[in-house]
Amino acid sequence: MSHAPEAPKTYRDFIARFPKLGEAWDALSEAGQGGPLDAKTQRLLKLAVAIGAQKEGPVHASVRKALAAGITREELDQVVAVAAGTIGMPASVAAWSWIRETQ
Repeated sequence: MSHAPEAPKTYRDFIARFPKLGEAWDALSEAGQGGPLDAKTQRLLKLAVAIGAQKEGPVHASVRKALAAGITREELDQVVAVAAGTIGMPASVAAWSWIRETQ
């Protein structure tokens, strides 16, 4: 899979202002990657968690990273469809709209 797209400017500015938080965030992210799940499954799982938590920013970030990694829009849509039975229709429609608006 390809590398992640450039982070949004606001995030980059925040990390420039608070570099130790950026280092801690990177370490936390890296620590969660060890295990039997492949990179694609991990990326889809992160999207599912963001959808379940109804976190618009993390959904956008997960979609950008997933698309850069070669994950298809159809696969992203299926994550929403699978989540619908758990999170309900209004939350699913909101998450689907966040996915659709993300390039």
